[in-house]
Amino acid sequence: MNEIHGIDIKKIFDAQGENRWKIAQTSAKERIQKLKKLREAVVKHQEEFYEAVWQDFHKPRFEAWLSEIFPTIEEIDHTISHLKKWMKDKSASRVFFLPTSKSRLHYEPKGRVLIFAPWNYPFLLLVNPIISAIAAGNVIMAKPSHKTPHVSAVLVKMFKENFPENEIALIEGEGAEIGDKLLELPFDHVFFTGSPKVGAHIAEMAAKHHASITLELGGKSPTILLPGINIKKHIKQIAWGKTLNGGQTCIAPDYALCPEDKVQEFAEAFAEDIKRRFGDTEAKRHESKDLVHIVDKRATERHAALIKDAIAKGAKQVIGGVSDIENCYTPVTVLTNVTPDMEIMKSEIFGPIMPIIAYKNLDEAIAFVQSRPKPLALYIFGTNKRDINYVLSHTTSGSTCVNNTIIQIENLEVPFGGVGMSGTGNYHGFFGFKTFSHERNIMEQKGFDAVTFFHPPYGIIPGSLRSKIQNFAEKALRFLKSM
Repeated sequence: MNEIHGIDIKKIFDAQGENRWKIAQTSAKERIQKLKKLREAVVKHQEEFYEAVWQDFHKPRFEAWLSEIFPTIEEIDHTISHLKKWMKDKSASRVFFLPTSKSRLHYEPKGRVLIFAPWNYPFLLLVNPIISAIAAGNVIMAKPSHKTPHVSAVLVKMFKENFPENEIALIEGEGAEIGDKLLELPFDHVFFTGSPKVGAHIAEMAAKHHASITLELGGKSPTILLPGINIKKHIKQIAWGKTLNGGQTCIAPDYALCPEDKVQEFAEAFAEDIKRRFGDTEAKRHESKDLVHIVDKRATERHAALIKDAIAKGAKQVIGGVSDIENCYTPVTVLTNVTPDMEIMKSEIFGPIMPIIAYKNLDEAIAFVQSRPKPLALYIFGTNKRDINYVLSHTTSGSTCVNNTIIQIENLEVPFGGVGMSGTGNYHGFFGFKTFSHERNIMEQKGFDAVTFFHPPYGIIPGSLRSKIQNFAEKALRFLKSM
């Protein structure tokens, strides 16, 4: 059964298959025109999006612009400016032993691509990979999140108005219901943003068709406060990164590793910054129009259970309140005296809760990070360059930011992606174009073919001449390596 909610996904897939070679052969100029059309659509529908995302999870207009509309337009503009250069074939150096052959690198579309978007940035994280897929010349099926139905409706409307279904089609429905049905189709590339658990399932399903994959996952991204840190200088950046989008950001600082003599100061400074931003009482924070709510009741209940478990096991709550499950509100919470056995330290929080773990020396903090799955992001705060470099050389993460949070994804000249359990592959800017392209090696033989001297039957070449040829080749290679 290929029909979901009246949509025949196999029919759409086949129609895109018939169209994919036409789309693959489009010029840079034609793709740029499509991107310009998409840009106009984003601008046209942004007010509808602001209203929709407020209905879905109480996201204020300015934050919705800052974190979703602005970076989407930025990605489109960057791609338009550079696409002609990206699409040009890249010449490769000649091979010494093949002097009359010439190689070049050619980027060609992967073909039919499938994009799964999450709910936390429902507009940005669906449109941005589509931008890259358009730039690379693919046909696209994409699934917005069912957890943000109002935003999903805006997206479906926007793409239907501007692109034919045999080029870009958005498929709505619950992930568990429709995801596997989509993955049964032999896509050429699958792009997924979401949890590591679902990502593993996506990879397993895609492997049945040998589809290439990009997995943008998450995990527990640590924030390391270096010994001697000036907490007052850096608290704004940490508190902002933790509460942006209600903490529902894949690269949010998940927990803090703090020198034991600075824990109380850090916790109190964090609490004071929260009061300044959202209200000096819990009642005011609850009513704040600047604090994003949680996406659904289930996630809010989970946050409440994590806080309750931590306190029951000895954690101290410096700031917090009572969760409002009915209205999907988790209070901004800071916990000290946190230990690894607490449930809050066993999975990504994805909410406005900051657990603080004390450490005696920097090696202890680094060992803690090393003992856990590789994070999507790692944050370092302090000014001691030696300590900063020591942390960088003894850890790994998808991205790292020193003395700020979140902003490392803003530079489109560098890739965004995870490592290990936090993801596979990357995108943004050229790296997104590359993700949705196949790098094709093309070699052309021109003029005299020297390789014919090495064709069989090998016995026709005198043994002494073969030895001379081998010696010459080996010496030539050594010489080339020494240059």
